[in-house]
Amino acid sequence: MLPRLLSLLLLLLVSAFAAQAQDVLTKQSGEEIAVKVLEISPTGVTYRRTDNPDGPLITVRKTDVFMIRYANGTKEVFDVGNAPRSLPAGPPAPAGQTYSGPAVPGDELLTEPTVNLGGPRIGFTVLTGGAADKARKDFKLNPFLTQFGWQFETRIFRLSSGLSGLVEVVPLIGGLEQGKFIPSLNALVGIRGPKGFEFGLGPNITPAGANIALAIGTSFKVEDVNFPVNLAVVPGNGGVRFSLLLGFNYRRR
Repeated sequence: MLPRLLSLLLLLLVSAFAAQAQDVLTKQSGEEIAVKVLEISPTGVTYRRTDNPDGPLITVRKTDVFMIRYANGTKEVFDVGNAPRSLPAGPPAPAGQTYSGPAVPGDELLTEPTVNLGGPRIGFTVLTGGAADKARKDFKLNPFLTQFGWQFETRIFRLSSGLSGLVEVVPLIGGLEQGKFIPSLNALVGIRGPKGFEFGLGPNITPAGANIALAIGTSFKVEDVNFPVNLAVVPGNGGVRFSLLLGFNYRRR
């Protein structure tokens, strides 16, 4: 059963990575939009949304744009004076596409508003080895149990390469399908790459004790909603707990 679950997770991760081949426009407010940039004029940026490629052309004022991250990995940051700075962080720009402004080598810490995200999480946990034996003996739990909870995420910094630092708190309730109430709390410090891949490490607290959780995954965006997919591994009690969590989150003002 576990190999099938891991294969399903791999398929979801590959699909999510494929969805990242797009430009991302970040506004001064911190809002991110998946787009295809068509033109940058002295006063505005014209684009089409990637979720509606045949839709209307949309133009926003350049004063409202903080940064454009192109699909090829190149960034263009707009200063207060609206002069864009090219920040190459990947292969050269495709033929026919030019970026104005001087190139800035290396990574830079970008100043932007702190971003808070929140949303529901659902999934399941599989217990193995001694962890499964302890669950049966002490809590009369089957080794497969569902999980329901909520994710609280704060993005604390972002680099010009698109790499972000995150702090996540995820409280969960497991075992409801077995008539049980098994709470857990996960607090993770992690990193998210420019394409959405992420990993984190932090404490996991349950009635069975405290352990360290390692989580990896990705997130992809549809309009203004993020859809994360994460696999968490928690060793301890003579076995390992594997948890697969899905959900969505949105910006909290």
